[in-house]
Parts: sequence; C-alpha cells; structure tokens
Amino acid sequence: MYSVSQIAIFLEGEIFGDVNARVKRLSPLDQAIEGDISFCAQAKFISGLSASKASVVLVKKQHQQQVTTTAIVVNDPYLAFAQLSQWFDWRAPVVSGQAANVCVSKSAKISATAQICHGAVIGDHVIIQDACYIGPNTVLGNDCIVGANSRLEANVTLYQDVHVGENCILHSGAVIGADGFGFAKKNQGWQKIYQLAGVRIGSDVEIGACTTIDRGALSHTVIGNGVKLDNQVQIAHNVVLGDYTAIAGCTAIAGSTSIGDNCTIAGMSGVTGHLDIAAGTHITAMSLVSRSIKEAGVYSSGTGVEKHQSWKKNVVRFRSLDAMARRIKILEKEMQQHTTIMEQGKK
Repeated sequence: MYSVSQIAIFLEGEIFGDVNARVKRLSPLDQAIEGDISFCAQAKFISGLSASKASVVLVKKQHQQQVTTTAIVVNDPYLAFAQLSQWFDWRAPVVSGQAANVCVSKSAKISATAQICHGAVIGDHVIIQDACYIGPNTVLGNDCIVGANSRLEANVTLYQDVHVGENCILHSGAVIGADGFGFAKKNQGWQKIYQLAGVRIGSDVEIGACTTIDRGALSHTVIGNGVKLDNQVQIAHNVVLGDYTAIAGCTAIAGSTSIGDNCTIAGMSGVTGHLDIAAGTHITAMSLVSRSIKEAGVYSSGTGVEKHQSWKKNVVRFRSLDAMARRIKILEKEMQQHTTIMEQGKK
C-alpha cells in the first residue's frame, strides 16, 4: 500500500483531506472502492466526483471541493495518473540469469544482470546490456543489440542486424527486421530485391503486439527516440519515424516514407510510399495520406459513420460530383451573362 503523502510528493501535488489515507489500487472513478485511488481528467466525469467511493482522487484545483474523500490537486490529472501507474505495474522485476533450456551463441555478450527466459535463442555476436528481459521463445538473430533496461516479451523476433535502444518495450509477436516488400517486375513474374540493411530503434520506444517493422533495402529503417507504436502496425522498409511520434493500431506506413518528430497517426490509417510528413502533423482515424504534407496541422480523409440510408444516398451523390460541378459551372456562366445583359439594359 502507498500513503497519500508518498503519492503527493511523487506527483508534486497538494493534499486536501486525510493526510493519513492509504491506497493499494488504481481504479476508474465510477468503479473505485475504499482503498483505491482514481483521477478525473475530463469534464464529463466531473459529475461523478461526489459519488465516487475512491479513497483518493487526483483532480485539478477547481474541482477539489467536489471530492468527498481525499483529493490530491495536480496540474494535469491524466499525466499524474500515467506517472503513478508504474507503481502498480504487474510485471515482476528482472531476475538476472539464464534459464536452462536457452540457446545462446558462444560469441554473444550478455550482461550478468539480464534475464534470459526459457526457449530463447540468442545468435552470434549479439549484445544484451544491463537489466534487460528476454522473454520465453524470443529469438535474436546475429549481430543484434538490445540496450539497457529494455524488455522483449515472449515470442518477439529480431532478425539479423536489429539494434534496440535503452528502456524499450517490445510486446509479444512483434517481428523486427523481416524483408521489406521489394520486387522488380520482369517478363515473367518478379525479381526479389534482397534487403541488405537493418533496423535501428531508438531509446524509450514501445512497440505493440504483432507489430512488424521491415528491414531496409540499402539503408536502415529508423525508429526515433520515444516513438510509440500500437498493436498491428506495419512499418515498411526504409521508413524513418521521427522522435516522439505515435501511431495507433492497424495503421500501415509504406516504404521510404519519412515522418517528422511529434506526429500522431490515428488508427487504421494508411500512408503511401516515398512521402515526407512534416513534424507536428496529426492524422485522424482511417485517413489515406497519398501526398507529402509540408505544413504541420491536423489532416483528415475518412468519413464519419451515419445512418445507412443516408450513406447510400450520399455515395450516389458523390459519384455524381463531377457532373454536378460541370452543370454548376454552366449555370454560373449563364447567370453571369444574364446579369451582364440586365446591367446593360439599365444603362
């Protein structure tokens, strides 16, 4: 259990209420019970503050009086919740050592403080730095590097020549360094273009379950520092992702596209190849990006849900837009001619 004083000091917050309160769990505001700590980060939840049974609630100053138990006032309750969540993490700390049934190359260099779990395969000249966790059945191909305090969960695969920075998390099923989709058309079929470069992943990166990052053809695929990739994201060969960019699930980035720092791409979006996306660009859900974006801002191309009958009518109208535009142009021209005749008649 944690005392409210410990939490307030860590979050640099101010306590209002029982300074001796203790908590053992983080919970949603409407599901919290005694012994829980919760937070209120959006206006729609403010009405639930007075009814919440949480022992402690993280709130902004203007909402403190609506908390009937104990409040910790912070500038940003959502950020405070995110920071505090690490205290309640279910993952066991790294226990140094290697399981009995691992397969480790004699040329691999593994820190004595790293943990290598059952069934892991470590290739030639691999470097695994301090306090790393290599989960069950995870495979590291030759010449891979895993930076200090990084965590590769069960069944992660790093092909040859993949470098992972410090403090990274790669979730189960992630495949890093498979061949990029490169083929040259010939008279009959396709000629494979062998992918000769690797993948370089910065520090403080998190990669979701079953996400794939392809190796480069002649230059590395690069993932910048602080990048966050959701589950089932596809990053093609030679893509460069700038620092602190975040990409949500089921998004695909085609080959040789460069995305700047501090971008966000919402779920199920697609970005075609050989594009440049400016730093600070935000793409909304289910968008198709088919041209470079030179100026930061918010961009959309997906259409929102509507009732089916209305959608069908709009689809028909959409197909007729070009013809409608032509008719409008003719009408505008005729109206202009009519206006000119009327004005001449007045003279």
